[in-house]
Amino acid sequence: MHAASPRLTTLTLFGIRKGHIRWGLAQMGTSGPKLQQVPGLLFYKLLGSGHGKGFSIKPNFRRYGLMCTWESETAADAFLQDSPLIQEYRSHTNEVWTVKLLPFQSHGQWDGVAPFSPSLSEKYESGPIAVLTRASINWRALPGFWRFVPKTSMALDAAEGLICSIGLGELPLVRQATFSVWESVEAMKAYAYKNPLHQEVMRRTRSDNWYSEELFARFKPISSQGTWSGSDPLEKVLAKVQI
Repeated sequence: MHAASPRLTTLTLFGIRKGHIRWGLAQMGTSGPKLQQVPGLLFYKLLGSGHGKGFSIKPNFRRYGLMCTWESETAADAFLQDSPLIQEYRSHTNEVWTVKLLPFQSHGQWDGVAPFSPSLSEKYESGPIAVLTRASINWRALPGFWRFVPKTSMALDAAEGLICSIGLGELPLVRQATFSVWESVEAMKAYAYKNPLHQEVMRRTRSDNWYSEELFARFKPISSQGTWSGSDPLEKVLAKVQI
């Protein structure tokens, strides 16, 4: 038997044009039925964003995300390049950035499923690594979570080896995620396991039962296209990997 191919994943970020904020917000409720009809699309999440690089209580109505997993790269490209929905998005945005990812590993679930399985058979050796941390926060834990976590998100601003990072979410305050890309797994681990604020978050997550559901995944970025805040954040690092 042949091993199953790793689950191709894409994250697309949309920068909404000035004067189109109401349209952007409406897509969180109206794009779902259209996405359900996309050939080869296995899993998707429409995502809002927050200010800063991690979990944020303050929404950013100028930036939205779409995370998808696919049957094949052909299906992903057909949607991202030619679909009517993407063309509609482009007419309301001033920039679009898409990164293609293959999962190294994934733990936990997202709405009861494991969307990033199967994963790569190869192990990480070197190069950039992308990380997704996603959680549904228990209602009773919300006050404690939001008192503490923003400090940790601010610590990302000074994290060495961080290429880019954004806080995303399905629902304000309750369903939150952080997507980040690091120069290496060593840089990511230095922040995750040596930063005292992040260590405290890890401890309180367990002791205070912050999450009703959580997911942690690491990915290999394989391509990057478009711009995010005026440039392609992965263009140079991926070019080095391909040399």
